[in-house]
Amino acid sequence: MPGRLRAPTGRYGGKTAEERQAERRRRFLDAALHLFGDTPGFRSTTVAALSEAAGLSTRQFYEEFRALEDVLAALHLQVNDWAEAAVLEAAAGAADLPLVERATAIFRAYAGNVAADPRRIRITFVEIIGVSPRLEEQRLARRAGWVGLICAEADAAAARGEAAPRDYRLAATGFIGSVNGLLHDWSAGWVDATLDDVVDELVRQLLGILRPPGWTPPEVSQTRVRPRPPVGAPGKARR
Repeated sequence: MPGRLRAPTGRYGGKTAEERQAERRRRFLDAALHLFGDTPGFRSTTVAALSEAAGLSTRQFYEEFRALEDVLAALHLQVNDWAEAAVLEAAAGAADLPLVERATAIFRAYAGNVAADPRRIRITFVEIIGVSPRLEEQRLARRAGWVGLICAEADAAAARGEAAPRDYRLAATGFIGSVNGLLHDWSAGWVDATLDDVVDELVRQLLGILRPPGWTPPEVSQTRVRPRPPVGAPGKARR
């Protein structure tokens, strides 16, 4: 197909053209989550099979998408958007908590959202990889967004004196790799642990980045460097 077909306009069945288009798109994405995220996977799915699973026609498919790659791209972004919404909600709710509790709440929200459906993990960490330069650019751009989110949280923690002040971009990029790898291996059954165990391990790794050996919180440092007056030294007279 050289391009998408034009979708019909006007009201039909009590729904506007925009509402019908949104419903068709949702049905195609729901079907793609099932076929791409489970069996047979993106590379073995055809337009006809996806349309049949969505209960729609191939003509309706081409009214919404140019190719199956477009569906995978949209689904990858959707899965990431679900996880990001869960993380931002958890971060807002834990804004006043100490660093350890805040980090635990955030990662529990992320892991819980992604792991709630193993198909989301497969879409995010498996099916999207190596499809095309375009999708690889999208995957890396979305990962950069997660890196930026971690850096923002780390910078905020440093401003509060809870973490060492530094440029966290490199460390956050490496940490994202740990998150993806551990969650994927856990989902695939290669890690004998509960999801809470996985979250706890990720929090420990993050704290090791935020609070490296030799670093002490500012208030502790100030306490240590402030000399204590020797016994009997001049000072305020006791009343």
